[in-house]
Amino acid sequence: MNIMGHLQQLGRSLMLPTIVLPGAAVFLSLSALPWSAMGLPTMQVHLHTAGEALFSFLPYLFAFGVAMGMTSNAAAAGLAALAGMFIYTGIINASHYELEPTVFTGVIIGVVTSIFNERFKSIKFPEYIQFFGGPRFVPLAVSFFSAIWAIVMVRLAPSLHEGLMALGDIVSSGGGFGVFLFGFVLRILVVFGLHHLVSHVFWFQVGGYELDNGSVLFGDLPRFFAGDPTAGAFMAGLYPTMMFALPAIAFAIIHEAREDLKPKIRKTFMIAALSSFLTGVTEPIEFAFLFVAPYLFVVHALLSGLVMWFTYELGILHGFSFSAGAIDFLINEHLATKGWLLIPIGIVFGLVYYFLFRWAIRRFRIPTPGREEGSQLDEWAGDIPYRAPLILQAIGGKENIMQMEACITRLRLKVANDRLVDNNALKHLGAAGVIRLGGGIVQIVFGTYSELIREEMDKAIRRDISRVLFSSPLQGRMIPLTEVPDPIFAGKLVGDGVAFMPDKGELVSPVHGKVIHVYPSMHAIGIRTPEGLDVLLHIGIDTSQLKGKGFQAIVQEGDQVKPGQLLITFDLQYIRKEGKSLATPMVITNSDRVHSWSFAPFKSVKRGQASVMSVVLKERSGGGDLA
Repeated sequence: MNIMGHLQQLGRSLMLPTIVLPGAAVFLSLSALPWSAMGLPTMQVHLHTAGEALFSFLPYLFAFGVAMGMTSNAAAAGLAALAGMFIYTGIINASHYELEPTVFTGVIIGVVTSIFNERFKSIKFPEYIQFFGGPRFVPLAVSFFSAIWAIVMVRLAPSLHEGLMALGDIVSSGGGFGVFLFGFVLRILVVFGLHHLVSHVFWFQVGGYELDNGSVLFGDLPRFFAGDPTAGAFMAGLYPTMMFALPAIAFAIIHEAREDLKPKIRKTFMIAALSSFLTGVTEPIEFAFLFVAPYLFVVHALLSGLVMWFTYELGILHGFSFSAGAIDFLINEHLATKGWLLIPIGIVFGLVYYFLFRWAIRRFRIPTPGREEGSQLDEWAGDIPYRAPLILQAIGGKENIMQMEACITRLRLKVANDRLVDNNALKHLGAAGVIRLGGGIVQIVFGTYSELIREEMDKAIRRDISRVLFSSPLQGRMIPLTEVPDPIFAGKLVGDGVAFMPDKGELVSPVHGKVIHVYPSMHAIGIRTPEGLDVLLHIGIDTSQLKGKGFQAIVQEGDQVKPGQLLITFDLQYIRKEGKSLATPMVITNSDRVHSWSFAPFKSVKRGQASVMSVVLKERSGGGDLA
């Protein structure tokens, strides 16, 4: 894996431990309630202790999370990282210096564990000591590393402690410009999925705060929840962007959509706006305009940095456990300084965004969703298990996937050949965007459904079933078979499948197979797949009466064909004028062989576009005959 791939994987791994932090924030917030007045005086102590406990054990959570994330959930690596942290903590606690393991410590041990796991998980020793070989050697190696590193850290403790405190002073000396730069870089790195790398430094490492018991916490986030009156500068300014600016972009996209598409776009982007407002998950909105107007995303990043600078100058301090959404805002408001000012600032900021984006979309004719065919977010509504096989095909099949992970908003893949990844098909299936980072590293933004998609794709890969995947046989709009204006096809008397309304006169093969029949009038063609499915492609309705006029067959019976290969050309205007309808069914005539069907969304498709239909075959002895 290249450097970008390692960074991408590390960025995703850093997110794993943070999923427990909302729990800590809730406990700390609940501890502020008047429990004594309720007759439960000890409840405040219990809840406060529960919240502080998670922050106290953050280094261990990061060690475990990074090790698991960097090794695709290898259990031996996770246990090895925890063992390493126990050894490290034990040694430094036995020293006469007041040392505490930091999140940085956990990250280092997690990364080293992942390296050792990759290097030693298959190591072999002589048979009499092979018990220590393979995965069992990883915890042993990590334990030795942790012991040596702890001894070195004890020696360097005074200098390192002073260095971390000085680093916090240096960052603070940057003032508002430093906060602006952080906000700008954070948004830009969202494009590459590497924003967790920079946020991790500021939120978990920079700046120190000494507690009453003498221990020291580092990082803007832990310091904020520990009651540091100077913490929160690197989090507060994100609230106006995530609670107001991003939802304002969603409203601008809705209001600039075409009237015929506005109902669907409204439903999709209202959900995205609500998600950003409540939870601070922004990628579904940001990726809606990133690829079609990257210059607008740079403006967005600059504005995001500027509002952080503005809140810093006003002395506003606020924090969050997960992201800068309304839920975190309300839960943590009792710890904030001038936090209420973020609401009016956010409203003004949101209005600026709304009018700016409406103007830009209209002035530069930006093809945001709902204006032209392009990247569109789509409703998933429980059909992820049906789309997963289609997404798998659009990625190039299971043979093309070398590594697959998911974070909150995107699939993170390493593929053998990134040229096999079909951008059009993935956008057709609901992806907000596809990012290629080189070296086979690909990110596909599916929003908050990404983890569910990964799980269903894993199931599809593991299932030992016979599946046939279909590409689009032409360019146009995909429609349900029941909408074909012919009772024979609409009633599925010929077979089951889908249909297309073409806007270009070229018919291509949707599958691998053999041409078994070319009708004399050339308006239809039959293909048999290697699995024995008989596929009928019928151009238009009542077109046999044209007796071949307007059609030209490119292949003949007996030819082997592959997806995307040209089969027949036809005169679109002539058939529209002389035929009953241009609707072109693609049906499986021996559909009794099919166990289950999956269809992509019924909307516009490109010729040869992968993943429009998938069928699982019934188990039976024997198979297709291409002879």
